[in-house]
Amino acid sequence: MSRTTSLLTAAAFGLLALPAFALDLSKMTNEEREIFRGEVRSYLMENPEVIMEAVNRLEERQRQQQEQADLDLVANNADAIFDDGFSFVGGNPDGDIILVEFLDYRCSYCKRAHNEVAKLLETDGNIRLIVKEFPILGEQSVLASRFAIAAKQVAGSDSYKALNDALMTVNGDVNIVMLRRLGSTLGLDVDAVEERMNSDEVTQEIAQTRALAQRLQITGTPTFVLQDELLRGYLPYDQMMAIIDEKRS
Repeated sequence: MSRTTSLLTAAAFGLLALPAFALDLSKMTNEEREIFRGEVRSYLMENPEVIMEAVNRLEERQRQQQEQADLDLVANNADAIFDDGFSFVGGNPDGDIILVEFLDYRCSYCKRAHNEVAKLLETDGNIRLIVKEFPILGEQSVLASRFAIAAKQVAGSDSYKALNDALMTVNGDVNIVMLRRLGSTLGLDVDAVEERMNSDEVTQEIAQTRALAQRLQITGTPTFVLQDELLRGYLPYDQMMAIIDEKRS
C-alpha cells in the first residue's frame, strides 16, 4: 500500500473525529480523491451506525444552539414579555415562578393546555400567570380575542378571567351573537364590550403582542415563556411541573 493510500485510509476511518484543517481535499490529485472517496464509502458501509452517531450529534448541537438562541430572545424582550402593562395577570401576582402563555381561542392544543395551566395554578399556588392574546387562526380567532380584550378593558381582570375560561370551552363557530350570549351569562355589559371591540386600544394590544411574538419567532400556539425559557407547543402538567421544579432548584 502506498503512503498516500495509507494516509487516506487512516483519514477515512478517523474522518468524523478529524478537525476541519486536518485534510485538505483541494490539494489531492484526482486519483487520490477517488481513493479517499472509496475508503470513506467502504468504512461507512461497514460501520453504518457512525452515520446515526453523527446525525444525533448534529441534532444535539442544533438543539443546544436553539435553546441558547431562545434564552437570548427572552432576555432581550423581557420588559415586553413580563411587564407590558396590559396583559392579564393571574395566579399568584407575587409568585416566584412566572409563566407567560401566548394563546388562541380556536386552538385545540390551547384548550388542552388551559386545563393543565389551571391545575398548575391550583396545586402550586406560587405561579404568576401572564396571558398574551395571540389570534392567528383566522377571523373567528381575532373576533374572540377582540371581545376578550374589550371585556378586560371595560370590566376588569376578573371578568376577563371568567370569559377566558368560558371561551376555552367553546368548540363551535365563534360569532358576535354567541359572544354576546356568553358575555350576558357572565354578567357583562355586552353593549359596552361590543362597542369597545374595534377600538384603537384593542387593536394596539393585539398588534403589540403580534410584534412581540414575531421578535420571539413564535409561529404557533400555545407557546409559553417559563422564567427565562421558551417552550414551544403543548406540554402536559407533569412536564411543566418538572421544569418548574428544576427552575426552583
